[in-house]
Amino acid sequence: MDSYEKLGAFYLGRRVDPASMAPSNELILYDSKDLTTHACIIGMTGSGKTGLGIGLIEEAAIDRIPVIAIDPKGDLGNLLLTFPRLAAADFEPWVDPQAALEAGADRSAFASATADLWRNGLAQWGQAPSRIEKLRSACDMAIYTPGSTAGLPLSLLGQFAAPSAELLADADAYRERLQSTTTGILTLLDMTADPLTSREHILIANVLDQSWRNGAGLDLAGLIAAIQAPGFARIGVMDLDTFYPPSERFELAMRINNLLAAPGFDAWMQGAPLDMDGLLYTPSGQPRVSIMSIAHLGDAERMFFVTMLLNELISWMRGQPGSGSLRAVLYMDEIFGYLPPVANPPSKKPFLTLLKQARAYGIGLVLATQNPVDLDYKALSNTGTWFIGRLQTERDKARVSEGLRTAAGSEAFSGASLGDMLTGLGKRRFLLHNVHEKEPVLFETRWVMSYLAGPLTRDQIRRLMAPMRSNLPAEPVKPDVSAPDTSAAAPILPPGVEQFYLPVNGRPGAGERLVYVPRVTAAARVLYTNARLNINEQRSLLLSVEPLGSTDGIDWNDAEELDIDPDVIDRTPLPEARFGECPAMLVRAKAYPAWQKDLRRWLRTERPLTLFKSGRLKETSQPGESERDFRIRLQQRGNELRDQRVAKLRVRYEAKVARLEDRLRRAEQVVEREAEQVRGYKVDTAISFGTALLGALLGRKRVSATSASRVGTAVRKAGRLGKQSGDVRRAEETVETVRAQLLELEQRFDVDVDALDDAYDAQAEELKDVTVRASATNIHVQFIGLGWAPHIEDADRRLRPA
Repeated sequence: MDSYEKLGAFYLGRRVDPASMAPSNELILYDSKDLTTHACIIGMTGSGKTGLGIGLIEEAAIDRIPVIAIDPKGDLGNLLLTFPRLAAADFEPWVDPQAALEAGADRSAFASATADLWRNGLAQWGQAPSRIEKLRSACDMAIYTPGSTAGLPLSLLGQFAAPSAELLADADAYRERLQSTTTGILTLLDMTADPLTSREHILIANVLDQSWRNGAGLDLAGLIAAIQAPGFARIGVMDLDTFYPPSERFELAMRINNLLAAPGFDAWMQGAPLDMDGLLYTPSGQPRVSIMSIAHLGDAERMFFVTMLLNELISWMRGQPGSGSLRAVLYMDEIFGYLPPVANPPSKKPFLTLLKQARAYGIGLVLATQNPVDLDYKALSNTGTWFIGRLQTERDKARVSEGLRTAAGSEAFSGASLGDMLTGLGKRRFLLHNVHEKEPVLFETRWVMSYLAGPLTRDQIRRLMAPMRSNLPAEPVKPDVSAPDTSAAAPILPPGVEQFYLPVNGRPGAGERLVYVPRVTAAARVLYTNARLNINEQRSLLLSVEPLGSTDGIDWNDAEELDIDPDVIDRTPLPEARFGECPAMLVRAKAYPAWQKDLRRWLRTERPLTLFKSGRLKETSQPGESERDFRIRLQQRGNELRDQRVAKLRVRYEAKVARLEDRLRRAEQVVEREAEQVRGYKVDTAISFGTALLGALLGRKRVSATSASRVGTAVRKAGRLGKQSGDVRRAEETVETVRAQLLELEQRFDVDVDALDDAYDAQAEELKDVTVRASATNIHVQFIGLGWAPHIEDADRRLRPA
């Protein structure tokens, strides 16, 4: 492991001397925590902007930080083109045949040359093939293609899901979600609608609001029906039919229906739902880089998708605990049109919300553009890091200068100084301004590990995602169950046998009927306690089990746990239902006490509360927390602990560096007092370290482009002018002493860094099971009896659960 990865630092490139424009050996290491104050990347086409963005995403992935990357141009799919062997055969399927032809080589020879180019480029930037392997193992990567099946499809229109309880409780956030979702739907219909004046916007917003407050989502079919019959009679103080007559509501419903019926539109309803937790983490809890490829979509469809994605991110964000460490990254490769200075597209409000609030949750935004004139720089005043590359026109430079001064403060930059810095920037060279640092720095981006093949076609995306599509879980197929003989009435039960009717979730269609099937059903409350682990967890269970046979009893290991509140179970059946044949054993009253005793023993021995324990972090999962969610929490906790250890190192070394700077400052004062010829020559007493690691720890917050050697330069100048005194000689000796102490400080620092633990990998840790069993006195069976489970019987007398 490279030592800087223990510090949570992103390796971005190497410093460039602004005077000579020559690159140096000093690494530019970016503190990952700084990204929680967001970043923007600005540069014209060909400036290397996309390469810088891919490099940032690679660094986040190596640090096991999940990323959502919105890709309007198709370039970010290159992140999946990583080849640890750096073999020509790995590159060959992805090289451009036209580029090979122009180079006068066949495809195989061109792939070999490309492999050599990448191998040499990575080596020049100190990156071994093992780092590519580490990138691939640290994070899962996937390409999603909403509205297409080329990559992994996403179902955006299958359901406009109700927001979380946290979002509903936040009136401002809920209103923003409601308005932006409504605007996104109308944008998909190619309708520009103002939330205050548009009847369409007001109607759809009221329909969604009613459904969401009732805890239910709406799909497009449900929205079409609700527009025609909303379920409310008034909007504001006006009668609904006066505000929006039925015939005109029908026209709006038909417009949505036509969209639904359009060829190819069904792709919007295929695939996994738009679930932020699933986009950020795999089912095992491994961090994921999810690339949202939207190059194939039209402008209205892109706007709709981006708006829905941002809303989902905000909803997920509000359910997370606060964090000062970087938890996740949202990257957008071209922000043009989504955050304009004047207009208010539906994406603007959620972007503003994230820029203002995401920092508290550890979520960093990185917004890139080649169109600096069309950015809302007031919104970007919340952005702490600016990467500025080559700009094409003076107008672009002036606009960026204005925005940067707004974000950095008027005293930090003058238009002239910034213009001078930006003049003549070459490809892959950027000015980095970070509010957490002392001064801006010019640097050249490192060679990326991903092969930059250019924008991927849909066929190429399909090839990349074929293995993942084949691994997607198939829909479970429920076996057909033949219907037993039925009767119109329930059996007569003896005293002591209770019977219950489980809720019906579906209704029979044409030629079908509702049939109740007998089960042994029991409800129990189980209290798990453990003082050492601070556990006091009560679980309510509703279990239903099918008899083994007419005389064989029941086995609670076969019981199904039902997600039903025992308090809402009906005591009377639906009038149109029929009843399946009831085994004789289920009508014997004496059987139920024995089954209850077996249930209590089974709950005590076979249903313990199982928790997971991390030996390395000394953390134990919470009751109800899955192994996946626990590993996600462990990874975040591991990053936070690393940041805390690095912060302690920073405090310790800042104090030592401050003492050295004080000695240099006194030496400077001697030089200025004794050597009048150098009076006015301002010596920067900040220290430039020979190692990039110590600079990364102190984060250029103290390290500048000048160094202690400038004090020595002033001393030598005084000597050449014949003004050297004993005090000046002592000042020179001070400089040499400080240099020696600095070398010693660097060596001690390297030892301290080596002592830090390797970056924590929650996926690699073997967790221990912690079992908490309930005592017999803490198990209470509320009831046990004959429970009737509803099923639908079709015309062929096959049953399916209702």
